[in-house]
Amino acid sequence: MNAQQKWVAYYTILVREVLRFTRIWVQTIIPPVITTALYFVIFGNLIGSQIGKMEGHSYIEFIVPGLIMMSVITNSYANVVSSFYSSKFQGNIAEMLVSPTPNWIILLGYVSGGVARGVTVGVAVTLVSLLFSNLYIQHFWITLTIAILTSALFALAGLINAAYAKSFDDITIIPTFVLTPLTYLGGVFYSIAMLPPFWQKLSLLNPVLYMVNGFRYGILGIADISVWISYAVISSFILLLGGFGLYLLNKGIGIRS
Repeated sequence: MNAQQKWVAYYTILVREVLRFTRIWVQTIIPPVITTALYFVIFGNLIGSQIGKMEGHSYIEFIVPGLIMMSVITNSYANVVSSFYSSKFQGNIAEMLVSPTPNWIILLGYVSGGVARGVTVGVAVTLVSLLFSNLYIQHFWITLTIAILTSALFALAGLINAAYAKSFDDITIIPTFVLTPLTYLGGVFYSIAMLPPFWQKLSLLNPVLYMVNGFRYGILGIADISVWISYAVISSFILLLGGFGLYLLNKGIGIRS
């Protein structure tokens, strides 16, 4: 395939993925916005008023970046895991793998679709957060790049989960038992500086912590971890999962069997 044909293949996959979640926006975009709004009301206004300030910011301002990132993570992951598994179940992926389309184009197309949904939901949640807080982004490009990189990372994770899934029930195991605990323990609602030394060190093993803190630095200018370490951790996981996802496509693992 020449460069133009590769672009057409990538663009086709991307448009299909975007249309897939925008056509049912009431199911894909509105629910996470409503859920996050409830977090703002309960944790921000009700509980936050009792907690007071966190690192110089009101509690609701402190949790806004984490809640936005949580919505980006879950929706990027959900978009790819459901779409890729559905295509695998229907046999579409097998047809794409035997076509002249390079596997990295297929991988990039699905991941880009996941990023599109994650960023779309993230923007929607950000707009809703303006109703509850005076949000002002301190470092726009850091905020944007951390969001996109994190979205790409969990889109890759969703693809890997879908490749190994043997039923629709299997695609809910990782979000329930891995993704949710990591997210809630990733510094969304608290600073690890509040934890005892042992739990602070243990928290550093949680990759979501670096994403939340990098994003919080971009918006508020504060973080428990250097933003450059956040970039390094996220990029390392992207390379690792991206390489593994491409390996699965090349070998047809979970697809051709």
